[in-house]
Amino acid sequence: MKRINVWSSPRNVSTAFMYAFAQRADTTVVDEPLYAHYLSKTDSEAGHPGTAEVLAMQENDGERVVRDVIFGGYPTPVVLFKQMTHHLIHIGWEFMLQTDNVLLVRHPREIIASYARVIPNPAMQDVGVEKQHELFHFLKKNNRLAAVVDARELLLNPPSILAQLCEKLGLVFDEKMLHWQPGPRPEDGVWAKYWYANVHRSSGFQPFEEKTVELPPALEELAGRCQPFYEKLYLAALKA
Repeated sequence: MKRINVWSSPRNVSTAFMYAFAQRADTTVVDEPLYAHYLSKTDSEAGHPGTAEVLAMQENDGERVVRDVIFGGYPTPVVLFKQMTHHLIHIGWEFMLQTDNVLLVRHPREIIASYARVIPNPAMQDVGVEKQHELFHFLKKNNRLAAVVDARELLLNPPSILAQLCEKLGLVFDEKMLHWQPGPRPEDGVWAKYWYANVHRSSGFQPFEEKTVELPPALEELAGRCQPFYEKLYLAALKA
């Protein structure tokens, strides 16, 4: 069985990415299996909507998640786990050496502006870009990084990027990945009602739109610290 972890920054196109793979007949998708683990190891009252519901509905122990979910049984030969990089706390990374891994990155200014609309004053660990940079080197060193996908490049040309990615993963590209039915989906986590409104209105990847992002001084400083990490990741990303 091919097991694929997609390590995304928050407020990215990760849910649309998951929906794309859900259209494949050979693939099962799993939405953020380490979310409750992350909440149980942090100040879970710090603005995450639906915290109590997530903790009640999902396994809280990350090691059990790895054992029973990431390495659990599935009805298809491929399983894709949509993961948030900042969920990787108080848990070893060795399990990634037995999976395929993809980094899904986005410009930090865009991440921060979007994230701050739901959770004010995000910190470096919330944005996930620095940890993606760490993951990049860990996975490259161990020959377990399949690809880096940049949100802008993906939206500029979804067929090209998805075809390139499938080739890297040893899969055949399926054009069904480009479209899905709008509305909530069975693979959604219980947190979907708080975070997925935009993607629920979609039926495919939305065209990329260049936007001017205005940030307050404190978040501007955070974006500046994230930028060098992102630039190095972008250099390695698949290009449209």
